[in-house]
Amino acid sequence: QCGGCAGLEVKRPGPRVWPRAKSRRRQQPGAAFTAFAMRNLKLLHSLHCNRWQGLGTPQCLTVRSDTGTVLVGSDLGITELDPRTEQVIKKISLVEEAFLPDDGTGCIVGIEDLPDQESVCIATASGDVVLYNLSTNQLECVGSVDSGVTGMSWSPDQELVVLITGHETIIMMTKDFEPVTEVKIHQDEFGEGKFITVGWGKKETQFHGTEGKAAAVRKLMEIVPAVPWDDHKFRVTWRGDGQLFAVSAICPLTGSRKMRVWNRECVLQSTSELVNGLEQALCWKPSGSLIASTQRKLNKHNIVFFEQNGLLHGEFPLPFNKDQVKVQELLWNNESTVLAIWLEDLKSVDEGNKDGQQNTYVQLWTVGNYHWYLKQSLHFGCERIVALMWDPENPYRLHVLCSGWCYLSYNWHWSTDRSKGDDRNDFANVAVINGDKIHVTPFRQTVVPPPMCAYQLQLPCPVNQIIFSSDPQRSNDLAVLTADDRISIYQAGDDVKQNSTIVADAVGGSGLTKHMTAPKLVKTFRINFEEETSDSLKPLKLHFITWVKENRFLGVFQGLNTSQSVVCQLITTLDENQEEELSIRTPVTVDRQIINLCHNHKTQTVALELSNGQILRYLWDTESTEPCVQPWRSAAGCLVQFSQPCVQIALCTIEGEEMVLGLTERFRFFVNVSEIASNVTSFIVYDEFLLFTTHSHTCRCLNLRTTSLKALLNLPSTDSQPNDETVRRVERGSRIVTVVPQDAKLVLQMPRGNLEVIHHRALILAQLRKYLDSLKFKEAFECMRKLRINLNLIYDHNPKVFLENVENFLKQITSINSINLFLTELKEEDVTKTMYPYAPDSTTSVPETANKVDTICDALRTTMERINPHKYGLSILTCHVRKTTPELETALQKVHDLRVNPPSDPEAVSAEEALKYLLFLVDINQLYDYAVGTYDFDLVMMVAEQSQKDPKEYLPFLNKLKKMETNYQRYTIDKYLKRYKKAVEHLSKCGCQHFTELLNLVKDQKMYSDALKLFPAKSQEYKDISIAFGEYLIEKQCHEQAGLIFARCGDCEKALDAFLLCCSWQQAFCMAAQLHYTEDKMINMARIISGRLKEQRRYSEAALILEQYAKDYEEAIASLLEGGAWDESLRLIYKYERTDILETNLKPSILEAHSNQMAFLDSQKTLFIHHKSRLKIVWEMKAQERFLDEEMADGPDSDLYSEKSSLWSAGGMSSKYSHSNSRISARSSKNRRKAERKRYSLKEGSPMEDVALLQALREIICTVDKLTGEVHDLLKVLVLFGFNDLASELQQVLEGTLQLLEKSITDIWLSDAKRSTLCPVLGPDSTANSIAAAL
Repeated sequence: QCGGCAGLEVKRPGPRVWPRAKSRRRQQPGAAFTAFAMRNLKLLHSLHCNRWQGLGTPQCLTVRSDTGTVLVGSDLGITELDPRTEQVIKKISLVEEAFLPDDGTGCIVGIEDLPDQESVCIATASGDVVLYNLSTNQLECVGSVDSGVTGMSWSPDQELVVLITGHETIIMMTKDFEPVTEVKIHQDEFGEGKFITVGWGKKETQFHGTEGKAAAVRKLMEIVPAVPWDDHKFRVTWRGDGQLFAVSAICPLTGSRKMRVWNRECVLQSTSELVNGLEQALCWKPSGSLIASTQRKLNKHNIVFFEQNGLLHGEFPLPFNKDQVKVQELLWNNESTVLAIWLEDLKSVDEGNKDGQQNTYVQLWTVGNYHWYLKQSLHFGCERIVALMWDPENPYRLHVLCSGWCYLSYNWHWSTDRSKGDDRNDFANVAVINGDKIHVTPFRQTVVPPPMCAYQLQLPCPVNQIIFSSDPQRSNDLAVLTADDRISIYQAGDDVKQNSTIVADAVGGSGLTKHMTAPKLVKTFRINFEEETSDSLKPLKLHFITWVKENRFLGVFQGLNTSQSVVCQLITTLDENQEEELSIRTPVTVDRQIINLCHNHKTQTVALELSNGQILRYLWDTESTEPCVQPWRSAAGCLVQFSQPCVQIALCTIEGEEMVLGLTERFRFFVNVSEIASNVTSFIVYDEFLLFTTHSHTCRCLNLRTTSLKALLNLPSTDSQPNDETVRRVERGSRIVTVVPQDAKLVLQMPRGNLEVIHHRALILAQLRKYLDSLKFKEAFECMRKLRINLNLIYDHNPKVFLENVENFLKQITSINSINLFLTELKEEDVTKTMYPYAPDSTTSVPETANKVDTICDALRTTMERINPHKYGLSILTCHVRKTTPELETALQKVHDLRVNPPSDPEAVSAEEALKYLLFLVDINQLYDYAVGTYDFDLVMMVAEQSQKDPKEYLPFLNKLKKMETNYQRYTIDKYLKRYKKAVEHLSKCGCQHFTELLNLVKDQKMYSDALKLFPAKSQEYKDISIAFGEYLIEKQCHEQAGLIFARCGDCEKALDAFLLCCSWQQAFCMAAQLHYTEDKMINMARIISGRLKEQRRYSEAALILEQYAKDYEEAIASLLEGGAWDESLRLIYKYERTDILETNLKPSILEAHSNQMAFLDSQKTLFIHHKSRLKIVWEMKAQERFLDEEMADGPDSDLYSEKSSLWSAGGMSSKYSHSNSRISARSSKNRRKAERKRYSLKEGSPMEDVALLQALREIICTVDKLTGEVHDLLKVLVLFGFNDLASELQQVLEGTLQLLEKSITDIWLSDAKRSTLCPVLGPDSTANSIAAAL
């Protein structure tokens, strides 16, 4: 005896092998929040093993998650079965060790696979807890209970085990079978979670409504004992996290069932409220706080849910009569998405059944939008189920063990059953299974959120599969596979109200049902399996049923062994009673399990997916040969095989090759052997489009006709462009339900279950392009208006076709308002390149049209005027107004014509309507001004009367204008409208009495050139305007142009003054000659001009004027010597025989120039050396700072530093300087230049000192380079007069300076990687000119 656990004898197990940890019962997060309201459970594959035999009679089973084998417990021992090969791996007898009696009366009450210990734990009814090591084949008893064991349950993490003893106690032990505690099941206390009354009033004092005061009297509920067929066994269930477990037991006092919740320390937490009719089944939802059980009421049988505190929380009824069935067990899958219910008949339905066996059922229920759906119903007939469980690893794999050693497993997956048509005749039907009803919603006609639907189809028994016809002409027809292995055919075209088997749901009103059509039942076929064996009668033997032709189906079933599958055809035949049935024909055996079948209704291709991911091509529609299967090969001849099995596949054509698309359970998306994405949640192939949603909350729509496989492979790395039509953001967790063909509607279901209909931009634009290509302008226009697509696409899609079919466009768009709307939205932008970019499949490009808006307006206006100008009057006005330069005058004139000559056409608009419409398009003030600008006062009055203007504003002005002379009237109007060019033209025709006014207007508006064109060149008006023009040019400092204007009009005096101001001495002497200046005046003017030229360092020109006009040869020579024109000065000295000047002026000037050049070269050389040395120091300092920054960036505190080094070359510290001067630099250009000079300061330590030094060095090089010409002339004259030493000295100094500069260029502008970033234009190949040009 051990501790306080009376009756438990613990035996220490021997040494065991502890393998690597295995994953146990993984639960995918968020799975419980996925809505399944619009999806059905699709059977991927099933296994049926009945050709094996174990020990004794089977009683229970467990699954080894690491090997995939099944451990079956029986009255004699344990048998391990490999379902894939249908081979018995081992048999472990528990009789030999006396754990079970040999007479077959033994019972195993619990069995659990322990992957961490590579063992299996077995609990027997006699009280033994046995551990069998599957590696060493050792069998040992780790404990025994004297009173026996009635149940065993391990926690989900397999750290604790709970035993229910014969004394109705709970024994909790660790995984090493060390006792933790032992408590009694039946306790009087409620538990630690007992409710607390806070005393907020009593029932007697509360208001009870219509029930009256009698409701205040507490009524005692009558306690009803458990139902007679209750097995009185204890049920134990754990919460998914293993922190709590619940126990259902028969109360010994009342005889009714109660549920109690215990924590991980085996402390009672709560006790359920009194629930009469509560039955034995119990299962805790893994990812929630609800505990499922069953309750039998007076008139129905319910599945009920308890909260953790023991209170009821929701229920739903079972589709059976009150006393028809009993629920054996309830089982949640690990994702908490499917609830399996194991039921048995209370009495035999078959009266001829002498053994009295009951029928057995397994139902799979799901919930969506708070509505429970019966998705699958498996009818096992008289085959009794002994054990049922969900796979611990695969959440949608169900294991079934039947009596007679028959084992079955079913693998499910969620799929959407939708119609497959591509044209407008398809209603976009989506069908949802709900027991013996099918919820159908045609999304083309209506959008109904689940759990409602458009209408329901009532079937005689539960539905297992829905098959829509693959015939495009009959895509609304559907076939239904029911649980009794019959297929019912429904044909579209019946009225909802006329068929008794159709129940209108959300469209039950008289509004929609009149236009709602539903399929009607035309015939029902029984599937003939030829041999009525137990194998043929197992549930869902035939799956993947596909309707390929009117009387032909395809299907898949298991072969002779579990590793084989058979694909066959179901063809309608007549049985012995001349009734139609479906017979299996041309079976083809495949040596692996088929887990998917896909049919392409366009190419009639059928693809099969095997369990290893390989794709096979099923050749079924062959008349010459028998159907067969072939490996699917790509265009390159490679076998197509997915790296992982896919739960959904589809066929499509990419680049002319038919390819297979596949999506795995882990959201990996494949095209043939290539993985395209790893975050795809759903996809659909519609017509030539592939649509899929992703975990990044986007929906992509790809045109397979223009997409290549290479582009698909680059899809994950491609960032979507701002106007990328293929990408659309969607709500988190959205899944595709269906696409409405030819309507661009995409129906999505959100995680919470509601539906959303979106119009994906890619689908819209593709549909619009089809409309426009087929010249369906009306459909395109209506679609664009409804979905807010820019109407420019009508023209931009194909400008040439539109212009050739303008008349067709007008015939389809009959509404004038629609034509006007199209015109008002026109803009020069090509929307096919900006808003809706599209890569056409043809390489021919459409030429761009210049002045697009004008072209369209002219084309439409011309066509409308030819067809019916009165009908399209408003649209014609719109064409005039919408042009790049609005033709408002023409539009106003057309309105005026309508007023003067009203048309008799009944379709014509009146002048008032046209004017009101024009006022809608154009601003009233602008239109009023245009009307005034026509000089038509009747038109002005018409516009003014239709506007909101006050008559006091315009009547005095119009009356004043009417009194004026015509030209002066138009001048006044043009001046009012600020049309000054026209105003000057009209004023020039008013005579000389208004010339002063004209001249003032010209001066005010600076219209001198325009005014000069209006008068003859010899007229006084021309001269006056020219003089005013010249004075204006002098004010603008344009003296030479002013002089030319004055000279042209004959005012030589003003022209002379202007030429003197700009030192245009040639024109000045011309004007002086025309004015007949005397010699003295000419000499005086010559001296003035020469002085100004010397100030401008134009010494040669000054000497020429002094020589030729002032006759002062000595002063001319002096000017030449000052300017360094040594050769020209010598010419004049010898010409006028003034050799005395050689000694007095020439030689001193030469010596002075030599001295100045020597001093200047020395200063430039010294300054250059200084700047060069300083530049080297600055570079070293900055290199050291950059090195320190890099060290800090790589150090342990690198995250604290910014990437300063990477930004150094872009300005680094200069940004600090520029910020401090931002206010100054914004004042004026002068201050900006000043701030720029301060920025590149040579002051030591300034931020941009290195750049300033480079600029200074560049200036020195350019200056010395320009000096070589002057030094060359000076050297010649020094040699001429015998100053050889001085010439040699000057030449040496110049050569030394040039050599220094040449050598320094490669040192300063070295093409180093660090320095090239600072000054990329500099380098060893740079010259003075290139550096100067770059900087």
